[in-house]
Amino acid sequence: MARLIGAVVTTQAEQVTTFNASGTLATQPQTTSIEYLVVAGGGGGGSRFGGGGGAGGYKTNFGGSPTPVSAASSYPVTVGAGGAGGVASGSSGTGGAGYGTKGSNSVLGVPSSITSEGGGSGGAGDSESMSGVTGGSGGGGAGRFATTGGLAAPTGQGNNGGNSSGTPLGGDSYRGAGGGGAGAAGNASTGTDNTANGAGGVGLANSITGSPVFYAGGGGGAGGSTAQSTDSAGGNGGGGDGMCTGPTAGSDGTANTGGGGGGGGYFAPSGGNQVGKSGGSGVVIIKEPFVGSSCWDLRQVFRQVKAGDWSN
Repeated sequence: MARLIGAVVTTQAEQVTTFNASGTLATQPQTTSIEYLVVAGGGGGGSRFGGGGGAGGYKTNFGGSPTPVSAASSYPVTVGAGGAGGVASGSSGTGGAGYGTKGSNSVLGVPSSITSEGGGSGGAGDSESMSGVTGGSGGGGAGRFATTGGLAAPTGQGNNGGNSSGTPLGGDSYRGAGGGGAGAAGNASTGTDNTANGAGGVGLANSITGSPVFYAGGGGGAGGSTAQSTDSAGGNGGGGDGMCTGPTAGSDGTANTGGGGGGGGYFAPSGGNQVGKSGGSGVVIIKEPFVGSSCWDLRQVFRQVKAGDWSN
């Protein structure tokens, strides 16, 4: 008769939980550690030659050291909202341009709490001081003058926004710089008319859900005065395009990617100052590992010994 030497008696399936909105993580009965991806809300784009919004902060331990948690326990999850685009008023001149707002933080409330910083907003085109705002990734500088991109802070969650040279693309036409992304800084704005000029920084791909998805791309900067032939591209990872070809162009950051919003443009003589685009909301994704046991419990040992099937 065959002798039994062991068996799997308890298992727990791998489980991936995606939070597109705030909620509560309830760990499984045998979960003692997790992998995570925590992305904050992206920043809103600035108005009037506005800089693109910075991507929300990006933090992950996927593929690295798991984070300890308690089995069968509850932990709060906060998913950050994207920042609003900068407000704008007035049909001509520099009056009425405004910053976007910063994205909101995302938080995973496990014992070693994990917080990703909201993306910085894009600068607006009223003056030399309208630089991008600091955030998880920094917002891009506005295009009317030479301005600087916002810094990525805290460090390690993203990249700086791009700088604006204040160089016209011909006549009185300018373009804002791109917001920073998780994978690269925002592109600077220069005196050229192409999709790379003022483009948002690329995000990062993550396979925690089982296949690679890009998150946390920066928003593209905006142009104007006269319509340009191309829009500044948003960074791969949900970054919105900048508004350069006309008042109907540009886009918000994609929801649940933490992408920055595209900048709002200015179009003479009738388009006026345009509102910046909103950043995309963040996301929190949790992966609980497969758990298996190859140990016998005492009841099973007794039954196998009694049946003569136990092998020492």
